[in-house]
Amino acid sequence: MITVTTRLPGENNKDYAYRMIKSSIMSLELEPGQSISEIELAEALSLSRTPIREVLAKLREEHLVEVIPQVGTYISKIDPQLIREATFMRYTLEKEVLKQACDSFSKIDIYDLKKNMFLQEELIGQKGKEREFHTLDKEFHFIIFTGSEKEHVWEAITRISTHYNRMRLLSEFENHYDEAIKQHERIVEMIEQKDCEHVEEIVRQHIIEPIKLWDKFVQDNSPYLHYFKNAEQKPVFF
Repeated sequence: MITVTTRLPGENNKDYAYRMIKSSIMSLELEPGQSISEIELAEALSLSRTPIREVLAKLREEHLVEVIPQVGTYISKIDPQLIREATFMRYTLEKEVLKQACDSFSKIDIYDLKKNMFLQEELIGQKGKEREFHTLDKEFHFIIFTGSEKEHVWEAITRISTHYNRMRLLSEFENHYDEAIKQHERIVEMIEQKDCEHVEEIVRQHIIEPIKLWDKFVQDNSPYLHYFKNAEQKPVFF
């Protein structure tokens, strides 16, 4: 049902269950719209139902779990409205943070970006590495925000981007991620060369342009149509 890994040092039952279940939702291992059971989750994680129940309540508040009274508990379908809001927030804020990074990014932070890029470049052309790339991608942008002393801004973006990030991962499964890596390389060069002039162009290419590929996922013949909430409302992502 879910992939189970070992606990982190000092991790209590609730934190462990939250990390495991949320990770499975965000990685699409638990699919949008899928029915889930407290009993099955508790058995999979070798826990009682109490921490599972508490975690599901928390994930419900985060719009990742839906409870239908007298029916059951489900992984929330991907909501295009939440994607539109997350896209707006990330596009608007990332432009400003990148401009700041071009002005004042430290050599140590550039070094950290390059280490991250080395790991990304190792994935170019490989199949089945979408989840690994997705993790490195998030770390890449986290470095930019923390290096610009905007780590709490990144946390806010992350909180609103759960549906957006599931959509991005789904797209990477189908469209691959080599172009995103090339754009990351350009972002590093831009920061290193203090090239503020092209920030808006690269952010648009990196955040807005890929969304144009997403319409195929909500067409009537798409095998993923059942993943989406209100997919019949057009336009979907803009």
